[in-house]
Amino acid sequence: MRNFVTSFLRDDSGASAAEYALILAIVGSTIALAAIALGGSISGALSDATSCIDTNGATCP
Repeated sequence: MRNFVTSFLRDDSGASAAEYALILAIVGSTIALAAIALGGSISGALSDATSCIDTNGATCP
């Protein structure tokens, strides 16, 4: 039993799992923020394209 407790306290494998979870959270947050920030630009571009199609190119640059 003593050996089990000693080996459990010296085990570092759990630290790597926590680090991977932290990296995943940071990357996921970055992707979400980028999607939110670019959402308006993409929506505007699609709206402009729709206007061009609807007016047969009369309002296109």
